[in-house]
Formats: sequence, structure tokens, C-alpha cells
Amino acid sequence: MSATSSDELQQLKQGLCATWMTGDFGKIAQYTAGEAATFVDRLPIKSGMKVLDVACGTGNLAIPAARRGAQVTGADIATNLLAQARQRASAEKLEMKFDEGDAEHLPYQDGGFDLVMSMFGAMFAPRPELVAAELLRVCRPGGTIAMANWTRQGFVGESFAITSKHVSPPANIPPPLLWGDEAVARQRLGKGTSGLTLTRQVLQFDYPFPPSEMVPFFRQYFGPTSVAFSRLNAQGQAALAADLEHLWTKHNKATGRRTLVDAEYLQIMATRA
Repeated sequence: MSATSSDELQQLKQGLCATWMTGDFGKIAQYTAGEAATFVDRLPIKSGMKVLDVACGTGNLAIPAARRGAQVTGADIATNLLAQARQRASAEKLEMKFDEGDAEHLPYQDGGFDLVMSMFGAMFAPRPELVAAELLRVCRPGGTIAMANWTRQGFVGESFAITSKHVSPPANIPPPLLWGDEAVARQRLGKGTSGLTLTRQVLQFDYPFPPSEMVPFFRQYFGPTSVAFSRLNAQGQAALAADLEHLWTKHNKATGRRTLVDAEYLQIMATRA
């Protein structure tokens, strides 16, 4: 990230927080919860283990980890998402802790967790070098660091590229999708870890409505999409909606009133050196 004044950085972070608090991300997260549980099943979680979910959102990773008996803490910048996570945990009578926290400056002690994880969350922080340092810092030596990050080549990467053609992304911020590049992931985490394993996985978006309804759905509930549309005039909004609907239609594997799309992500598993 290029040199940025403290005021500019503060403004940027406030904007990012506001973006993720726009809409209702819980409506989006429910459609990725199944893959999140599958991701957790791949992790070496044991009862009593101390686990941190960075940029936890509504708890898609944290809750299945707690079901397995782990002592789970979740951290996120969006307070409305934390409220939803707490409600979900309470409904299942799971004792969990959810804190307001920045992935670039986590409010936890060095080596305080046996496992540190993040799914489609920490990748969006503007200073990835700080995120990598924090993931390493709060994980104990011999502990596990796990991430799931969208790839540039996958469906989500394509959707981001389309949106960026209509609405310029913030300047001086490395593209979040670089976290889904194997070489970049090794560069960011390799020096502090051993046994770094990178595997491409597929999350299947499965929605009970057709591609023609996907854009309105994301526009209403997904903060980044809602904010992108808000920055365009009527003509620009129509053009962006048409391009995104075409993308959903092109990749749809279902028929009738259903949308089924494969979305690739990079799974990162590493042992803290």
C-alpha cells in the first residue's frame, strides 16, 4: 500500500466498515455456511482448543468450530455482523466470544491461540502485510493458520473484475484477490510458517431463484454490491446490472427457478513456525 496519511487511512477504514455494515450480510452468509462447515471439518480442531476467527462476519466458521468443543473467539470490524453472530451462538447455547477487532491490529496477546482462521474476511483488509503479521503473531508456535480466499480466476474474481470496470476500486490498496494467488500467499505467510499447503477448492453457490434475481438480491443485502451501485447514475446502474446478470446466467448450471454456480477459492493451511 502506498504511503497514506493517518487521516486518509482512518477515512478508508471507516468507509470499509460502513460498506460491510450496509445491507444484511447475514442473508448472503447463509448460502456459504455449508462450505464454511466443510472448511472447519478439514481443520485439526480438538475440544478445548483456543480458536480465533478473524473477520468472522456472522460466525460461519466460528460456530461449527464451537460445536466441536473449541474455545472460540471471533473478531470483526462490523458491529452489526457481530450482533448476528452472538444471536446465532446464543440460539445454539454455545459459549463464544465476539469482539470488535481489526484484522490489521488484533486485540489479543502474542501466541494466544492454537488455531487462527479466516474465510473470505481478512483478505479484504487494506494492508495485507499487517494482516499476515497479525495472523502469525496471535498464533502459538506449532499452531495452525488457515484461510479461504477467493481467486482471481474464479467466479467471484470475475464478478469483482466486472464491478471494477464500472466503479473504480479504492486507490493505493492491493487487490484483495491477491490473497487467492499461490505465489502471493507463500510470500506473505511463508517466512513465518512451515508446511504451507495451498489447495484450490470450490464453493457451490446454490440459490432458490433464477439468475435474473441474483443481482437485486446482492444489491439489497451485500454491502460491496450495494455501495458500488450507489456510486453510479441510473444508466451506469443498468449497465452494471446487465453485466452481472449475464455473468450469473453464463455460469449457471441449474435449470428452472434456481441458480447453481461454482466459485473457486484458495485454501491455505500452515503451521506456525
